[in-house]
Amino acid sequence: MSTVPSSSSAAQNASAATVAPRTPSLVTIHPVALFSILDHYLRRTDTQDRVIGTLLGTRSDSDVVEVKSSFAVLHSETSEQVAVDMDYHRTMYELHHKVNPKEVIVGWYSTGSNLNTYSALIQNFYSQETAPHQAIHVSLNTGVVQGEKAGVQAYVSSPVGVFPKPENCVFTPVPVELKFHEAERTGLDLLTATAADASSTSSQPVADLEILEKSIQGVSDMLDRVLAYVRSVVAGEIKGDAAVGKYLMDTLGSSTEDLEKGGFNASLQDTLMISYLANLVRSQAEVSSRLALTASS
Repeated sequence: MSTVPSSSSAAQNASAATVAPRTPSLVTIHPVALFSILDHYLRRTDTQDRVIGTLLGTRSDSDVVEVKSSFAVLHSETSEQVAVDMDYHRTMYELHHKVNPKEVIVGWYSTGSNLNTYSALIQNFYSQETAPHQAIHVSLNTGVVQGEKAGVQAYVSSPVGVFPKPENCVFTPVPVELKFHEAERTGLDLLTATAADASSTSSQPVADLEILEKSIQGVSDMLDRVLAYVRSVVAGEIKGDAAVGKYLMDTLGSSTEDLEKGGFNASLQDTLMISYLANLVRSQAEVSSRLALTASS
């Protein structure tokens, strides 16, 4: 376990690490990373107020940081100092990098909403690990503390002062959102259904037909809301939003004429053609079978 440096040499490293590209415009987090953080928090000791760990992911050219996974890092905090096991951190990263060579260190996480001097020191350490890019800090509030709402927030740091020290920085919020693949939707819906039912501690997977039925019902409900909105705008009951109208036009077609000539009518004609050909083949098969029976008799 190594004490996070706070000497003048660390300040020089911190000032070098701050020469970084633009601030990330968005941080996206995959459910696997969040589940790993929550699992780490649930396994903490009674003496730990919070846990920390390393975030792994990718960066895009559009300044979007995508957090795909995470792993726990051993650390201890007292009223006098904070210590992070840097050797453990680097060993875990080397092992992870062998399995996922495209994922790099993008920052670190902690539980709770407390950002203090120790958070600035840890941020300084990870800024050196992610240089020349800015290290992001994801704070996951579990909602255990009364009066605090559970949620996820992301930050980047900015130095304070003419000659900034590692323990002096300002955390600036960055937009954050949850990102998941379509294949993960079923599992997330199952977890959400279990969490919504306080009387249930488990939930069974839903059949494919039930999932299809819920999806169709969801689409039907959305169409009803859109139709009600359009009717209200046409009737003059509410003021229409040009952005919503443009989005609907882009979704349905550039114009009513294109819609009639294009997608809907074309798909309908294709369906009718397939139905016609199927009935024609079936009729020919019945005629052939009857002719064969007549000839044999």
